[in-house]
Amino acid sequence: MSHTPHELAEEFPDKAALLSTLKQSDAHFAKLADEYHAVNRAVHRAETNVEPVSEQAEGEMRKSRAALKDEIWGILSKA
Repeated sequence: MSHTPHELAEEFPDKAALLSTLKQSDAHFAKLADEYHAVNRAVHRAETNVEPVSEQAEGEMRKSRAALKDEIWGILSKA
């Protein structure tokens, strides 16, 4: 598969070790990270027309990804 942009380790490169630790030790964080990855991959498939969707659906997926990223950042910044 081609490179999927916006992976969490790329979005927060200085927090890569913390991301890994929290995924293993915090079930809520792990769930958020899994949701983010699923939405991010869906956005990437839509953007590359592997799985085309309407503009509205793609916009909603992007909003969802941004909200998850904000929530993840909130946890990272307090850890």
